[in-house]
Amino acid sequence: MKRSGKPLFLAMALLATAPAFAGDLPHWSYSGEEGPENWGKLAQEYGLCNTGKNQSPIDLSGQIEAKLAPIQFAYATQATEVINNGHTVQANFAPGSYLKVNGHEFELKQVHFHAPSENRIDGNSYAMEGHLVHADKDGNLAVVAVMYQEGRNNRAIEKLWQQMPANAGDKVALEAGLKAGDLLPAKRDYYRFNGSLTTPPCSEGVMWLVMKHPVSAGKAQVEHFAHTMHHPNNRPIQPTNARPVLR
Repeated sequence: MKRSGKPLFLAMALLATAPAFAGDLPHWSYSGEEGPENWGKLAQEYGLCNTGKNQSPIDLSGQIEAKLAPIQFAYATQATEVINNGHTVQANFAPGSYLKVNGHEFELKQVHFHAPSENRIDGNSYAMEGHLVHADKDGNLAVVAVMYQEGRNNRAIEKLWQQMPANAGDKVALEAGLKAGDLLPAKRDYYRFNGSLTTPPCSEGVMWLVMKHPVSAGKAQVEHFAHTMHHPNNRPIQPTNARPVLR
């Protein structure tokens, strides 16, 4: 993971906060001529979307047994605002929430969602997937992925959805108190692999930490998100190539 991380982090920050119609780079989408199969052709900056060898998402199958150290979560701050950027719904967090993996610290920046899930576990897709995006002091990224299966309504999701902006480019201050820990499963076992951003510019060198245990979200909650996005917002599964998936 040690690499020139600033460009990677800045690219992620630009993507995460800009509406779909803003910025100097070409517009991309999840279907048609601007869809995932053509992302790498839209701009030189998106080239890794087609040529990268460590792309995300993947099907987490054939995992390798490893003694993964527990993730140390220190989520102390709350979400401050909710944004509809045209590609997803995202909540930004105030500074001061962290996780540690093998003693390495990453600060929580934001959480956003995809429906249906982007990653799969042993071939299984889920109704929705949340990505908690973190960055270390050098700009290297770590993403905690949480799978949502249809079941009971999710209280944390409800706090976000109550103020979910309906239109791309809109954002609102979040009034309901929400800590990121409320989005995590009670059991924190996880899979780990090296991958990329799942949206242009598809930058690689991202540490993926996928929670083994899904959490519940109500069918109406999933449908509310899907209706707001107007389309599925999951990138297709990418080749695993020679990457190990640790468990």
